[in-house]
Amino acid sequence: MLIVLTGIDGSGKTTAARALVDSARAEGRNALLLSNHAGRRHLSLLSERLGWNLLPRFADFVESGIRLFNVLVHHARASSAARRFDGLVVMDRHLHCQLALRQANGLGRGRLIPWLLGSLPAPDLMIHFDVDPRVAHDRVTTRGTDKETLADLEAFRAAYRSLPEFDDFVVVDANGTPDDVLAQVTRAMAAVEPARASISK
Repeated sequence: MLIVLTGIDGSGKTTAARALVDSARAEGRNALLLSNHAGRRHLSLLSERLGWNLLPRFADFVESGIRLFNVLVHHARASSAARRFDGLVVMDRHLHCQLALRQANGLGRGRLIPWLLGSLPAPDLMIHFDVDPRVAHDRVTTRGTDKETLADLEAFRAAYRSLPEFDDFVVVDANGTPDDVLAQVTRAMAAVEPARASISK
């Protein structure tokens, strides 16, 4: 089973991804966690340290390149894992995240990423972590490893919700505790399992 988690910074998707994989392994199941990051956190911290004012198009060029590389490599790993075991593969972030970032920064969708989304194997489940930007901002500030403005998080959330692909996402309320969010994700996965079983027969 391949699931993809999306959401703005501070929505808790990485925490949930790790918990899902740990839980599956604790139950004796095979599980693999793949992170499709874009280096955005490191790029923003580096630019702040050096006093750079990154243009949105330049930042998108760098981030898109890193994200595309990770997504393609990890889809290859997911395909290999599917041949080796019938287990769980969790992707933390995907190309939709870059499309949302582009939208939030006033950039176009382009052609390559939408084409790849239509060409790559579709996940069994797309789960979007929807969170109040104020809650997300508090979480980002508390962890102290990166910086996001409330305005940027609000724009990012709106951009996700404007994606044409958003209608295919299963949306969970990510404002609660990690345990509450994980329970929602687990229920969403359980709802998909019967359909997957019938298709595989």
